[in-house]
Amino acid sequence: MIDAAQHERFVTEADELIFLIEEVPRRLRRMFTVSMAAFDMTTPQWRALSYIMRTPGLNQTMLARQLDLERASVGHIVDQLEAAGLAERRAAGGDRRVWTLHPLPKAIEILPSVRKVADRLYLDLLRNVPLEDINQMRSTLSRMVANISGLDPD
Repeated sequence: MIDAAQHERFVTEADELIFLIEEVPRRLRRMFTVSMAAFDMTTPQWRALSYIMRTPGLNQTMLARQLDLERASVGHIVDQLEAAGLAERRAAGGDRRVWTLHPLPKAIEILPSVRKVADRLYLDLLRNVPLEDINQMRSTLSRMVANISGLDPD
C-alpha cells in the first residue's frame, strides 16, 4: 500500500499539470460527441471536415498530417464522411493513386448549424476565463508545442 508521503514522490506538480491539460480535451471530446449527435458526426469527422472545408482539394496525406493521424485512420474517417454525403474523393490530375478531398453541398448546408453548436460548446468551455488568460494560455501552449516539437523524432 502506498501512503500519502510516497504518493507525493510519485505524482509531481508537473504530472498534475499534464493530467489537467489532458483532461480538457478528453472532456471536450465527450461533450462534443454529445453535442454533435444531431448531426451524426464525431469529433474526428468534424476536425477532418473542417480542414476539407478550409482547403478543398487537399489530399489524404496532407489531411493526415493536419490531424496527426495515420493515413489509414484518415481513410476510414473520409469513408465515413463520404457515406454521410459530406465529402468526396476525386482523382488528382489523372493519378489514380492520389485522391483530393472536397466538401459536398450537404456539408456546406449544415455548416452554419454545426458551427453554432461548436461555438456554443467553446463558449461554455471558456466561460469565466478572462481574455487575458486565454491569450496567455494560447502563448504558453504554443511554446509547449514548440518545445515538444523539438523533441519529436518525426
